[in-house]
Amino acid sequence: MTIDLAEIARLFAERGGVAYAGEPVSQLEHALQCAWLAEQAGASDALVTAALLHDLGHMLIAEHQTLSRSPTELGIDDRHQYIALPLLRGAFDVEVREPIRLHVDAKRYLCATRPGYFSKLSPDSVRSLALQGGVMDEAAATRFAAHSWAADAVRLRLWDEEAKVEGLETPPLAHFLATAARVMLP
Repeated sequence: MTIDLAEIARLFAERGGVAYAGEPVSQLEHALQCAWLAEQAGASDALVTAALLHDLGHMLIAEHQTLSRSPTELGIDDRHQYIALPLLRGAFDVEVREPIRLHVDAKRYLCATRPGYFSKLSPDSVRSLALQGGVMDEAAATRFAAHSWAADAVRLRLWDEEAKVEGLETPPLAHFLATAARVMLP
């Protein structure tokens, strides 16, 4: 099964209003802010699309829509970075999918290699870090850095942490779906 832009729009319409795991924004607001930060940084259309869709897995997990607390507060690593990949595989090439797949590992990498990064994580990101394997050791960080999509995943992760601003104005979803349309597989 492959996801298309209409299905992505439907998911955001139906589930995008759910709070983004203990943050002052919704899933949709977080996605739009992340994509907007990528666009403002001059990222490629593929990386802007990855920024928009990086947490799509959260919205695909139906149980998340009814939880009274964030999954991390319940001790759950939902492995959301992998959930959407089978659907995205037929719609987008690796330059969209790989930064999505690696954005959780990028957080673990940044905590290991960038002084002060850990201290900037939100409480929910700290909880999810522990559930996702914790800070990378030196060997894991070296392996991650050698991955061909590591730099894009790190950029995405940095935008991900910034994209939690209550009330921030961004372009609408349609703007970023138009960007995604430019990088969809034929």
